[in-house]
Amino acid sequence: MEQKMKIGIIYGGKSSEHEVSLSTAKAIMNAIDRAQFNIIPYYIQLNGTWVKGQEPEGEIESVEQLRLSGTPEQQPNVLRLKEEIDIAFPVIHGPYGEDGTLQGLLEMADVPYVGTGVLGSSLGMDKVAMKNVFGEIGIPQCKYLSFLRAQLEQGMFEVVSQIEESLGYPCFVKPANMGSSVGISKAKNRESLLEALQLAARFDRKIIVEEFVSGRELEIGVLGNDELKTSVIGEIVSVNEFYDYEAKYKNTGTKLHIPAHIPDYVKTQIEEMGKKAFHGVDATGLSRIDFFWDEKNDKVLINEINTMPGFTPFSMYPMLFQAAGISYGELIHTLVQLGFERYDDRHGNAVAAEKLN
Repeated sequence: MEQKMKIGIIYGGKSSEHEVSLSTAKAIMNAIDRAQFNIIPYYIQLNGTWVKGQEPEGEIESVEQLRLSGTPEQQPNVLRLKEEIDIAFPVIHGPYGEDGTLQGLLEMADVPYVGTGVLGSSLGMDKVAMKNVFGEIGIPQCKYLSFLRAQLEQGMFEVVSQIEESLGYPCFVKPANMGSSVGISKAKNRESLLEALQLAARFDRKIIVEEFVSGRELEIGVLGNDELKTSVIGEIVSVNEFYDYEAKYKNTGTKLHIPAHIPDYVKTQIEEMGKKAFHGVDATGLSRIDFFWDEKNDKVLINEINTMPGFTPFSMYPMLFQAAGISYGELIHTLVQLGFERYDDRHGNAVAAEKLN
């Protein structure tokens, strides 16, 4: 009998998206084919402590079952994970999981893993670096400015004046390194701009401010390493000022249209721009890429790429591929295969001069 592969699901993490990660981990563990894989849970608590759990028996009914606790003896040696698992599936959203730090740890431990590597994860997390790359490779996007927290502390008036002169109102203020719309505000005047800058600075030392774009919010999923598949395109219609944390995770009346009702030429533009953005930041495995379509002026603008999007069966990325004919279980299996493929490809690189002879 063929031995089952051991897949380590790494979840939790030291970020405001800890709860989202638990929901993603629960959904993936319940969907994984137990005939092919043994599941090993690795829970990263909010304080950063790793706890290794036992393989779950049967279906996980509540995320509370995933909040592992244990003695120091149960803490895994993270640099020896290769002795315990065949591949890792990190499902931590936000800092310390989606930003390249966890990916770097897995690279050092020589463990194959699902998703984007160190560089792509880091670029995909940092909205300023991401937009700099998009601009360099010629993908249309809105105007933006970036500031350090120290600049706000040293000269808030100068920062505000620059934003008013270059971008005007309304504008969006965001922490550069945060997901799930945490810390994001829409500023409509100077008073709300000051509040928005102070809020964003609580979550990151780097802040990005973007001009307001009046357009339809469209999203596409990308799957693959070198050869890419795209999902159908979905549209988000939020009853809130924008698609914020409440709208994403607390069912506050947001409507999702899958597929989006848009012209074929707009679909083609988004597919092409999505693939270009994916390769531009050196993403692998999966990403969800968000766009605005300014219908009045007929312009498609990229908003951002998310290299570890929400991944429950009711999250946008899996639903977009479900509509494209790829089920949730098939998607997980494909991502695991892509993780091994990326690992094998990386290990084909020469590491010493003698290997070139």
